Amino acid sequence: MRKVFRGFKQDFLHRPKPESDTRTESSSATPPTPFATTPPARDDWIQYRKHRGVNLGSWFVLERWITETPFRQAAQPASSDLDIAKGSNAKAILEKHWDTWVTTKEWNWLASVGINSVRIPIGYYHLCGADRSILDGTDFYPYYDVYQGAWKRITDAIIAANQRGMTVLIDLHAAPGKQNADSHSGTSNPANFFNDPHNLRRGLYAISSLTRLLSTFCVSQNPPLNNIIGIELLNEPAPPDDAVLRQWYLDAVAEVRKAWVGVRAPAIYLGECWRTESYTEWATAEYGRLAPNSNWGGLVVLDHHLYRCFTPGDTQTSVQDHTRALLDESSGIQKTFQQTSESLGRAGGGIVVAEWSCGLAPTSLRTHQPQERRDFVDAQLAVYEKWCGGWWWWMLKKEESVYGKDVGWGFKDAVEGGVFPSSVGLRRRRGVDRSQRERERRSRVLETERKKAYDQHREYWSRIPGSYHLVVSQWCNNKGCPPSTPGCTIAIKGPGYTHGAPPMSTLVHHCDGEIRLCVIAMAREIQLQGHFGIDDRRRMRHHSPPL
Repeated sequence: MRKVFRGFKQDFLHRPKPESDTRTESSSATPPTPFATTPPARDDWIQYRKHRGVNLGSWFVLERWITETPFRQAAQPASSDLDIAKGSNAKAILEKHWDTWVTTKEWNWLASVGINSVRIPIGYYHLCGADRSILDGTDFYPYYDVYQGAWKRITDAIIAANQRGMTVLIDLHAAPGKQNADSHSGTSNPANFFNDPHNLRRGLYAISSLTRLLSTFCVSQNPPLNNIIGIELLNEPAPPDDAVLRQWYLDAVAEVRKAWVGVRAPAIYLGECWRTESYTEWATAEYGRLAPNSNWGGLVVLDHHLYRCFTPGDTQTSVQDHTRALLDESSGIQKTFQQTSESLGRAGGGIVVAEWSCGLAPTSLRTHQPQERRDFVDAQLAVYEKWCGGWWWWMLKKEESVYGKDVGWGFKDAVEGGVFPSSVGLRRRRGVDRSQRERERRSRVLETERKKAYDQHREYWSRIPGSYHLVVSQWCNNKGCPPSTPGCTIAIKGPGYTHGAPPMSTLVHHCDGEIRLCVIAMAREIQLQGHFGIDDRRRMRHHSPPL
């Protein structure tokens, strides 16, 4: 994070080197060049902010336990996308599902609860509408007509997310030949991705095509879109050994570098096969070759999926014990995440949890108390917020007309059922969602800090004879940062400059609500003198006291 913060700080302020260290306040030498301020690059804000998201599961890659209806006319065993494609009326069934599963209503609701990112699982065959050759030599070759409309829906989703300030992580959930044994990898056949050189090559082509299509689409928009934060090369790969997957990862990154159209490619997300320590060591050592841009440029992110409901050990463990284990800082997942975060962070990368939920086995929920689920969710959030660059809940919803509500897996159900906090980013204490109370408290704190800083600045200059005109930016109460639009001009007794107000510039033009009082914090970090990020040294020889 230190490397990230240094770059982050430099986006705000480039401070020139003083011409002399011997000049005194009374010196008549020409005052130094003023601070050159630039707004932070929007790409950096988007790439490095904490991603709090939801998987749009079973939208494109379908899973029968989530959405039953599209499988009703599928060929047997009726458990995968290929089975649907082989069945009756596949094109009409899929296009109706794509157009109704995630609508404007869902997008607006996600934004209203504070979600700032979505992960979209897709199969390589969903790209065929823009690149028909992607189906060559694959199981889906006969089904171009069925899937040709998918790419347009995917790009519409990217636009919808961008309109609401959300980022998008594109996840290759289904590779040619299947990268794992599960039916959510595209077919009901045995997995044969890693054992067939042809499938490995087709997988590389799929990554190349996906990269080219994404980048071309983004730059074609006016203005260009920059909300694609990453490409996940493979979802939950299950290789026969690590060597074949790791070499494929390196080859796939090379394809991303060649295919991306634009200045900087998005981050590379790597599934770590639930062998976090091993892949952390490898990714750190190979960071230069894994980074999406040459010369170590860009982020490399390991993706860990955390579930506590599938293994025999997990199903026999109570939810209380699962919660306690998550909060144990000396061992277990917290220790693993800490080591990974620190190791990859030194190289410039990080770790995320791109799939998690409150899904638990009935044997873990013996008392069926809602508070047990809430505590389990809060424990996970505490860990992810502390050590991870982001998280994505699996999944937005299940087909309610078939399965009813499911607070363990459906994000919307979990929020409405009180299992997940009603406002993303605000934490509960003792099971109480204090969103409104917390917002009011923050508002009071920010107003107090604003008034204190303003009064100190005015009082300081009032002790010095003369006139000084200072342009003060309006204070943004809900963010804690001044916006770029100047507010009023006020006269303050100052050191003898009477010929008008100096040009005003602010340190921060865009700010994230998570960074409270970031002007004050940033000013302290770089030892900047002057409140509200204003320091026009063409007009000033004296500076206000440190913040």
